[in-house]
Amino acid sequence: MRLSIATVLLSIAAVGPATLAQQMPADYAAVLKALNKSGDYRGNVLKVNVPRSDVTVAVQGVLVPTPLGFGGWIAMTKGDQGMDVMMGDLVLTESEVNPVMTAVLTAGLDVTALHNHFFFDSPRMYYMHVHGTGLAADLARKIKPAIDLIGRDPFAVQAGTGTELPSAPLTAERLSKIVGHPGEQNGPVYKITVGRPDLDIREHGARIEARMGLNTWAAFAGSDQDAVVAGDVAMLAAEVTPVLRALRGAGLTVVALHHHMTTGTPVFFVHYWGRGDATTLARGVRAALDVLPKQ
Repeated sequence: MRLSIATVLLSIAAVGPATLAQQMPADYAAVLKALNKSGDYRGNVLKVNVPRSDVTVAVQGVLVPTPLGFGGWIAMTKGDQGMDVMMGDLVLTESEVNPVMTAVLTAGLDVTALHNHFFFDSPRMYYMHVHGTGLAADLARKIKPAIDLIGRDPFAVQAGTGTELPSAPLTAERLSKIVGHPGEQNGPVYKITVGRPDLDIREHGARIEARMGLNTWAAFAGSDQDAVVAGDVAMLAAEVTPVLRALRGAGLTVVALHHHMTTGTPVFFVHYWGRGDATTLARGVRAALDVLPKQ
């Protein structure tokens, strides 16, 4: 990946001081310890990493890296009167869906969505959104049994088979310029994440922002000539049809339309996939972003 100093500085400027690393509160450090997971604290949000690096997934015959769309997570932020709000997205195999759902519900937490991100993926992967409110320690205790079920039997799922993506690097500066936002490198994946700061969505006083799941993103892998893109667009109801038209008009495959939250302002999310020249794919992503208010 060819990243210039200017691109790095642009990335820092774009996220602003509110989303840079902060001193992690003691109760959030205890959450990471209780769950035995890594994570970080930025923008007043604890993000706990629950990646599915244990599963080899092929999409339409192409082996795809974990950061392209298989990085599950749990996030917490402070609300009113010391109340924590938890949201998360757990990446599951078919056989894990119902046991994990039972664990979430038995603990008194909510399941707010269950959906796919891909077509023609092997093995089939599903995404379960979870939600809860309370003290951070209690939320960690409640979600832990569900997380502990994930990947318990690594031999239960047959690895997907397919061809490897080209190992030549993508030109990150070009993708950022076309899409209109900087991104971050994570192994072979270059991911651009765009929030919706125009939407003031709150729960128990906590503002639900990009790190809590209210975001649009595009993840690229491969080479400039042969790349794949997977992504998600966060939309209000009136934006759904124009975004779908933009994605399909650009030749991108729409694979899911759903919500993440069951309370507050209705926000919809559309997942898409594409393979081809990286510049063409980035222009398709930009066409969808141009439907939304400028960020």
